[in-house]
Formats: sequence, C-alpha cells, structure tokens
Amino acid sequence: MRLFKTVAGLRTYLASKKDKQTIGLVPTMGALHQGHLSLIHRAIAEVDVVVVSIFVNPLQFAPHEDLGQYPRQLETDAKLCEQSGVTAIFAPTPDEMGVDPTFDQLTQVIPPSSMISSLCGPFRPGHFQGVATIITKLLNIVSPDVAYFGEKDAQQLAIIRQLVQDLNLPVIIKGCPIIREPSGLAYSSRNQYLSDKEKKEAIALYQGLESAKQAFMAGERHTKILIACVKDTITSHSDITIQYIECVHPQTLQPLDTIEEAGLLAIAAYVGSTRLIDNVVLRLRKPIIAIDGPAGAGKSTVTRRVAKALNLTYLDTGAMYRGIAWLVLNSGISIEDESAIAELVSQADLEFIPSSDDQPPQVIINGENVTNAIRTPQITALVSPISAYAAVRQKLVNYQQKLGKLGGIVAEGRDIGTNVFPDAEVKIFLTASVQERARRRLLDFQDQGQDNLDLQQLEREIEQRDYQDSHRTLAPLRKASDAIELNTDDLTVEKVVNKIVHFCQINE
Repeated sequence: MRLFKTVAGLRTYLASKKDKQTIGLVPTMGALHQGHLSLIHRAIAEVDVVVVSIFVNPLQFAPHEDLGQYPRQLETDAKLCEQSGVTAIFAPTPDEMGVDPTFDQLTQVIPPSSMISSLCGPFRPGHFQGVATIITKLLNIVSPDVAYFGEKDAQQLAIIRQLVQDLNLPVIIKGCPIIREPSGLAYSSRNQYLSDKEKKEAIALYQGLESAKQAFMAGERHTKILIACVKDTITSHSDITIQYIECVHPQTLQPLDTIEEAGLLAIAAYVGSTRLIDNVVLRLRKPIIAIDGPAGAGKSTVTRRVAKALNLTYLDTGAMYRGIAWLVLNSGISIEDESAIAELVSQADLEFIPSSDDQPPQVIINGENVTNAIRTPQITALVSPISAYAAVRQKLVNYQQKLGKLGGIVAEGRDIGTNVFPDAEVKIFLTASVQERARRRLLDFQDQGQDNLDLQQLEREIEQRDYQDSHRTLAPLRKASDAIELNTDDLTVEKVVNKIVHFCQINE
C-alpha cells in the first residue's frame, strides 16, 4: 500500500494504474470504523485499485463545531487500510487541497438550495457547500470510475449524486448500507466522544427509527405520525436533545406529507454534547431479486421460471443489450467507433414489454420489434464488446433502474447485484463450468435449427467472453459480496429454481 500527501504524487501513481484497471475512491475524514471498512471492502470486491482519502475538511465545519477536536489518527487508519487491501491512501494537508483558512480565495461548489433547506442544512450553514467543494476536488484529483459513500450521511449522498449529474462528472456514485453496532447504534467517528452512559442512551435514536419502520410496515403512510413514533421513543431519554426529525424524498430531499414510493426518515440529536445523525429509508416496493453470472450459465431460463414461481416480473436485461447490439449492427457503424455508437445509443428509443401469457418479453428499438432478430450467433458475439461501452451501459442501467423503481422484479445479467440494483433483497450468482455452458449453448442453437456449430469453438468463445466480461473497465463481471453463489453443473433447471425460490422465501 502507498501513502500520498500530494496531488502530484497520487496522480502520477494512478496514471500508471489507469490502463484497463478500474479505480474506486472511498472519501473519509479518518478515524476509521466498521462503517468505513464496509465501504472499503465493497470497493475492493468491485474495482481493481482502491484509493482511500483521509482529509478532515475545514470547509464543512462551522466556527462553533468540533474541527479542532475531531479525531485524527492517520497511523492507525493506515494500518486498517493496509490490512484491508487498500491500494493507496491520499492524506493531503489543507494547503495541498487549496483550502485557505479564511475561505475567501477558494472557488466553491454550491448545492441546489432546495437540497440544503431541510434536515442538516438549516442547522449547519455552509456545511454542504464545503462538502460539495472538497468532494468535487477529490473526484477531479483521483478520477475514479466509482466512488463509495455511506447511507448514514443520506443528505450528503443525495447532494453528491445531484452534483455528479449536474456537472456531468464521469463517475458512478454508490451508496452503501448503514453499519451498526450490535446494539443498533450506527457507527460514527463521533461515537468515541460518548461516555458509557451516553452510548446506552444513544441507542434510542435507532429504536425510534425502528418504531416508525414497524408502523410503516403495518400500513402507516402519514409522515407526521411516523415522526411522532420516533419522538415518542426518544423523549423519555433525558440526555438526548432532538435537533430535528424529518421525512423527505430520498433523492430530492423535499419534505413529504405522505409516503407514496419512498421516504427518508432522518434524525439529528445531541446525546450529551455530541451530535449524532441516523436514518431509515421507508420503501413501498415489492422485492427485487438479482441473478448475476457469466454468459451461458442459464440465467435467462432460471430467471423466467423464478419470476413465474414468485409471481414477479421477469426483467430480461440481456435482451436489452442484445437489442442495442442489433441497433449497432444494422446501423452500419463500426464496432470500434465508440463515439458514433454513443451518439446512436443516446438518441435511441428503447421499450421493454415484460412477458405475459407465456409470451417472451418484447424488445422494441425505435418502434421496431426486434425480439426474434436478437437471438442469433452474430448478435451474441457483439453483445459483450457493445455492452462494455460507457454510453451503452449508462443508457440501459438508467432504463432498468426506472423499470425497477417499484420493485417486484427478477432481473438477470452480469452486474445486476453490484451495479444496477445493489439494494436488491436477494442476490444470486449463478455459474457453471465452461464445458457445461458450451454444451447448453450448442443445444440452444440446435433447437433453433443451427446444426453447423462446433462444441470446442463454443468453449473457446465462452472463455473469451468470460475474460472480456471480467476485465471490462466499466462494471466488470464480479460476484456481489452479499450474493449467494450457486454452481449449476450437476443441477437441473427445476432444482436451481427451487433453491432460489427457497432463498427468497427465507429472506422475506
């Protein structure tokens, strides 16, 4: 592991790593705990190079806040990072980050006023401006493919996602679940300020949110009542002073009267003199089941049957990529002309119609139904290189996430659980040996009347595709850290389906 304190040193180092290696950034202020480590472990599982920044940002502290007191323990943090497998730490000084103590000479990034008018915004003026400025600088310095943030700082996460979208920054922002102590208290660097008594009192924040969650699950949708559930749980604790309890839209951060799709129920409170935040996202959606794995592992067949068994919608993402491959093929554009493909795909009209009455899903591109045309060896050979292009992936991931907004779907692909639906309730990684996948592919082609195919050639093609898919710069084929791996070599389709249905049922 390398430790850099200058922009020049880090950039030079990363320049040697960038070629065909994905870079992930985990921004922190140090004093690392299990919450930070969960972000680091997620990054290590998904990208090739992991950079952890450690910078106590003066811009996000008001004069009366704990900038001077905030824990700084670089040596301990560095050991934790090295033990976890981090590639490099970036630990700059304020001077190196161009932060003037007076803040008068620094260009700053100002989030939309609507996103800082609720939750922490009114109580911490200038805070999110400081966060947005330094995060923008870090993203420019590191140029990561992916950046990882904890969902405990939900307002920060929403603002950063908006910032990246508005400034057209080429990075994927991933939110990672809140990590809690066994008591339910969310991990925070500020927890070390708490006395033993205060730490026991602080558990009430989580208990209040859980009380509201139970009411929501029982059918309560009015936010005033849900907020009252939290308040009623906490008011009996004399050491806790509530700063706010609010329910807002998770993306726009606008206040909600009732929850129609999802609501972010958030709290900030002082436990003694220590300010803590916590939240829970209350969603009105059916479960999402993500089934990933290499090409030819039987994902499509299994996913269709799982969806039918659970009465959910089958989202054939592979068919969508095939549709785009068909579009490129029929446009006459060279497969190597990425810019022309980006232009073509960005303007394409894609429509996916889920299966019904035993009819397969329909894929319509620019008004033309291409459902049958996309099931050919020629299209199959184009899918992997086409799907590796960022514009193609962005187009389809956005569309798939829109389709999955209310849940109730079973989706299959290569990075559904890691990238498209990282919050899926059940994640399966379906795999099989190259030989078994080639045998299945041969049978599929023979069923379509194509008898002039060679088994060994299919094996070579599958090996090549596995390599391409697992070495893509953007969202390579990888098993999600929380996915269940299922090898299907010696299993019938029925047995595989039954196993997945069982996993889903025990997860309810």
